[in-house]
Amino acid sequence: MNDAFDWKATLDNVHCTFLTHKPQPVIGITGNFGDKGCELAEGYFRSVLEAGGIPLVIPPFEETKALLGLLDRIDGLLLSGGGDINPLYLDENPSPELGSVNPRRDLPELLLTRLAFDRQIPILGICRGIQVMTAALDGELHQDIGHIAQDAEDGFLIKHNQNLPREFASHRVSVEEDSLLYGIFGGSRSLYVNSFHHQAVAQPGPHLRVSATAPDGIIEAVESTEHKSLLGVQWHPECFILRGDRSMMPLFEWLVGEAASFHEAVRLHHHMLTLDSHCDTPMFFDQDIHFDRRDPKILVDLHKMTEGHLDASIMVAYLPQGERNNTVFQQVTAKTNALLDGIESLIDENSRYIGLARTPDDLYRLKHEGRKALMMGIENGYAIGQDLSLIAHFLQRGVVYMTLCHNGDNDICDSARGKGEHGGLSAFGREVVQEMNRLGMMVDLSHAAESSFWDALETSQTPIVCSHSNCRALCDHPRNLTDEQMRALAQKGGVMQITFYNGFLRTDGQATILDIVAHINHAVEVMGIEHVGIGTDFDGDGGVPGLANASELVNLTRLLRKAGYTPEQLRLIWGENFMRVMRQVQLKVES
Repeated sequence: MNDAFDWKATLDNVHCTFLTHKPQPVIGITGNFGDKGCELAEGYFRSVLEAGGIPLVIPPFEETKALLGLLDRIDGLLLSGGGDINPLYLDENPSPELGSVNPRRDLPELLLTRLAFDRQIPILGICRGIQVMTAALDGELHQDIGHIAQDAEDGFLIKHNQNLPREFASHRVSVEEDSLLYGIFGGSRSLYVNSFHHQAVAQPGPHLRVSATAPDGIIEAVESTEHKSLLGVQWHPECFILRGDRSMMPLFEWLVGEAASFHEAVRLHHHMLTLDSHCDTPMFFDQDIHFDRRDPKILVDLHKMTEGHLDASIMVAYLPQGERNNTVFQQVTAKTNALLDGIESLIDENSRYIGLARTPDDLYRLKHEGRKALMMGIENGYAIGQDLSLIAHFLQRGVVYMTLCHNGDNDICDSARGKGEHGGLSAFGREVVQEMNRLGMMVDLSHAAESSFWDALETSQTPIVCSHSNCRALCDHPRNLTDEQMRALAQKGGVMQITFYNGFLRTDGQATILDIVAHINHAVEVMGIEHVGIGTDFDGDGGVPGLANASELVNLTRLLRKAGYTPEQLRLIWGENFMRVMRQVQLKVES
């Protein structure tokens, strides 16, 4: 029999390689739509296969449940070329020069792209794909680039809609040196490309930046401004592949590599418990938020926790420091109880999807049940005023830690932003720490003055935590911990939870996800891997590009994995270290 028709031999070969098969990332490719229905040019899936991925053709459909289910099954998204985008989707009327549009593709692909973006799925856009990406991520398009030449002083515009065979280069583009694209192509400033379009990117919008341009200034490539896996090119790299020209393979290898990284990170999150030790979402309870939706007013909600693969968060009742007298103390305690009531109500209203946790065992139980978990904390011991008995009251309500102070001295201790009233812990503050030890509530020293830190570390009989603090060696802010403090905290068995607040990450300029990784690296180097964790401070001014809300937390896992952290080390950072301290504090009471 002709080998070409011997499918049984092929089946035998598949059986032989089954046990040694390494999972490959699945790349969803948007299909075109023509007279015969869904169709896809061969270059797209051939390029994905050669790069080591598994191509999956996505026909245009608008059923949202199916779109969501699809996104759970792909590791990367390739937006393919095709006709123009209908300007009505961009709140514009069509110009006379508008080309043919495809009414079956626009809405599904815009939805798909935005949903993939929210889930941090790597995306490569090609030709029409770069335009879909731009439109979906709040950028602007030229309906037709011909008018650019009319507006320009020299009237120069190269021919972008070529008559050449598609597998041949038609012009050159210039690549920005500091761009992702520059790195993908090994530091090349010029690329020879082909293009067949008359729509183009006008403004990339807030999430994208220009990384390559044609000689006439037309934008030829865009990429993420937030260190995400987003890249769009105006040319057709897949056409080169079919004639054996591999010059454009780095684009597809990049996509497949990023998809593999994303797949691994999601798998790791599935097998470990991820805990954010500090968020301030209750500060927004009076603003009509909807925790069961993707609410733009808050950085942590059920949708964002699910998209970012976050299992649990400690929501705190935050109390700004104010006057200190019996009347005010009663008001502050009432406000604390009201905020804790709000957390309980939020959980009750969404009990199908979320539950209250008081212990590490509760956290694991809820994860096993497929529900998210919330714990409760108090940010500022101002909540108890001068009444030691309130510690037992708040513990009974479910509070797992109390931050001894905030930005200002209180009756417990001096703050990093205070006036040094007590020289550290007050006599009452020592009683507070001892009572928290006795009852099994964690002592949190974020925001505390250095003098308070040393006094509390000496007084406490159980390990303490800094629920959202950073490294002073990298950002010289009194709110951050010195290396000496960090070593002492580790020696006493405590943990330091790296936070995402810009001012605690950098002394100048805009911090990014890379600064967070740098603080984690430094903390691990100084303290050891068993004493570092994550406390985002989301909804309390925490959040930077790349880690702007709970949906983006999987990006941190990807970068830490690329930095060399093992799955077991990530398990410690993402929750086990903090839960170890919680267990020690709570078990001491039981014993």
